[in-house]
Order: sequence, then structure tokens, then C-alpha cells
Amino acid sequence: MSARYAVVATDLDGTLLRGDLTVSARTQGALARAGAAGARHLVVTGRPAAGCRSLLAPLGYEGLAICGQGAQLYDVGADRLLSSATLDRTLVRELVWRISEAAGPLALGVVTAGLAGEFLVTPGFGERVRHGWRLVEDPEGLWTRPVEKVLIRSRLLDDDRLAGLAVRVGAGRIEVTHSGEGMVELLPAGVTKASGLAEAARLLGFRAADTVAFGDMPNDIPMLTWAGHGVAMGNAHPGLRHHADEIAPTNEEDGVAAVLERLFPTC
Repeated sequence: MSARYAVVATDLDGTLLRGDLTVSARTQGALARAGAAGARHLVVTGRPAAGCRSLLAPLGYEGLAICGQGAQLYDVGADRLLSSATLDRTLVRELVWRISEAAGPLALGVVTAGLAGEFLVTPGFGERVRHGWRLVEDPEGLWTRPVEKVLIRSRLLDDDRLAGLAVRVGAGRIEVTHSGEGMVELLPAGVTKASGLAEAARLLGFRAADTVAFGDMPNDIPMLTWAGHGVAMGNAHPGLRHHADEIAPTNEEDGVAAVLERLFPTC
């Protein structure tokens, strides 16, 4: 086994996955090489567990996955949540209102809790309602069930400015990140990809120093700084690149594979 890394932690979108949401044969081969050397692959994604099944099945992935930006530990093989963190709905509604006072009207989305969780959105959240989203005309309908995260969009502020405003308003009472265009996310305080990885490390018996992590967006910053070696993809957000130990080729250029082939050379 590589003397240094026992765990390969990868984001999905923009990192392990190509734009068509597939994993290249080269990348699958590199993951298999790392596995043959004794390294464990852990998916660490902002997607909720319910949104991961169809993406992980082609990989034959059956182990633990860290989902929902670290809010969920998901046993893929058993299709079972081991743990899940939810927001204080009273608190987050108040904070959303205060953010909208400063930012102007917001379009909202929420991910409801559990394996049967849904992605509920208000009108204007996107140009169209995507597959798997459910439109809620009355915003009050967003808050009738436990919520794992809230997503906010502004027509006046870009994602970086909106996230910065949410951090100031939240003042440590929530976690704020963003992982894609128009996807500023509000999460329970302390919930990050690093917190999810740390819990996985406790359960599975590995250390941060044993881990090489790959990501592309600001939500991956905690994971890359937690890991022994953090790799930003060539297509990564500028804010992430500053926290990386290494810049890989892009996801379309099999950047994960390029690094793993170097770290886990054939015998």
C-alpha cells in the first residue's frame, strides 16, 4: 500500500464525475488501483443520500458515503442512514428573513430530512423545475417537515457576496457554503464535509493524515484543509485553489485519476 494514504476522499460533481455525471474508465481504473493497494474510497458530497443512489450504483460503491455536505453518514450497501443532522427551522427562517432584508427578495429551496427527503423550491428558484425538484407555491410549505439544508438565490448578489452576507447574518449560528451556481447553502452549525469525514474516521479507524481529498468548490475547503493532502481540480473555484496542496487537471481531463496514478503506482 502507499506509505502515506489509506483513504481517497472525493467530491462528486465537478470532481469525480464528468459533466455528463459519469465516471471515466480511466478514473474507475485508478480507484481500483488505489483499492488494490489497500486504500478505501470515500465519497464526500453535497448531494443528499437520496440523490446519490443512481450515481454510485455504476461504480459498485457499497461502503460509507458522507452526504448532504457532511450532514448525513450513509451506508450505501444497506441503503441506511447512520446519522443525520437537521436545522432549527425557527432559527433558519428568521435568518433567511434577515438575509432577504439586506439582499432583496430571495428564491428558496430546502432539502427535507431522511432517505425519503425531497428538494422543495419556490417559484423563481431556477429557470425551470429540474427532475427531482418539487415546486411549492406557498413558501410556508417549505417548513412543514424537518429540513437538512436551505438553499438561497438572489437576483442582485452573486454567490460569493450572498454567502458572505449569510455568514455575517448567521454569526456562527448556522454553517454557510456554496457548491454550485445559485446554490448558497445554510446548514446546521458545525456541519461541513470535514465534520462528516472526521466522524467517518472515528467509525472506520483512519486519521486525517492518512487521507488524500479531492474537490472543486468552496464547500470542499473544510475537507481539503482537514485531509493530509488536499487536491483542487483544474476547474476549481478560485477560493478553493488557495487551500489546496496541489492542483490537478480538470474533471473532464480525469484529474482524480492523474493524481491517484502517481500516488499509487503499479508494482
